[in-house]
Amino acid sequence: MSLLLALLLDALLGEPPARGHPVVLMGRYLAWAWPRVRGFWSGALYWGLGALLFTLPALLLDLLLRPLGLGWLLLGLLLKPLFSLRMLLLEVLEVERALGKGLEAGRRQVARLVSRPTGGLSEEEVREAALESLAENLSDSLLAPLLYYALLGLAGAALYRYANTADAMWGYPEHGERGAFAARADDLLNLLPARLAGFLLCPPRLWPRLLQEARKTPSPNAGFPMGAMALRLGVRLRKPGVYALNPTAPSPTPAHLRRGVWLAGAWGYGLGLALGILLEVVG
Repeated sequence: MSLLLALLLDALLGEPPARGHPVVLMGRYLAWAWPRVRGFWSGALYWGLGALLFTLPALLLDLLLRPLGLGWLLLGLLLKPLFSLRMLLLEVLEVERALGKGLEAGRRQVARLVSRPTGGLSEEEVREAALESLAENLSDSLLAPLLYYALLGLAGAALYRYANTADAMWGYPEHGERGAFAARADDLLNLLPARLAGFLLCPPRLWPRLLQEARKTPSPNAGFPMGAMALRLGVRLRKPGVYALNPTAPSPTPAHLRRGVWLAGAWGYGLGLALGILLEVVG
């Protein structure tokens, strides 16, 4: 019931206030630790300290609350900040609204979703970047934390959310060995969720194509959900100068972007609902 409650809270209310939000607190710790990181092993040390700081309380709370009659209610409230779908959908929809005001507005909005430079993106490339972020975050921001919650409880969801946040802040290639441990930890934790997201999102008849497209991205994981989105919508998604997924298809139109958002919403909440029901049946 806790997972189902968390899904309902996300759909109705979205994100809780930033004050006390666990992901915000994770970000503050990582920002504090980063200047102290000198190389791979100090990165591993500070990463591990942060993982302990956020995972151990989650483990203790899970052990304390799970046996209680209304423990599922509190677990649902604690789980909700560790994943996000509604905010993702709204942010991607806002890209198209911003493009309606002008290309510069669209570039500024999509910069909230992606780490690549957006100043030189065309209108087509802005939509492609938005859909890529939508697809990748279906795995990173929804499926992965819910899957780790189902497997390992609240501590599993907290550990994944921390690792993903650390990768987003430390794991850039230009950071070299300082951020390498965070990047590799995130890659390892995403091996299963990214592939599961890709194969569930992509029609089975296109799975052989998906395996081909997924290999094109530098990331060992991101190509699966992004390739699945490209094939499912029948559009090209690319990062200029790096890769092009489903390259012979047309670039996405406004209709494709809106369809992608509706697809992501139905897929995300539907999959979460199925996982929640499965946990109730098994547990």
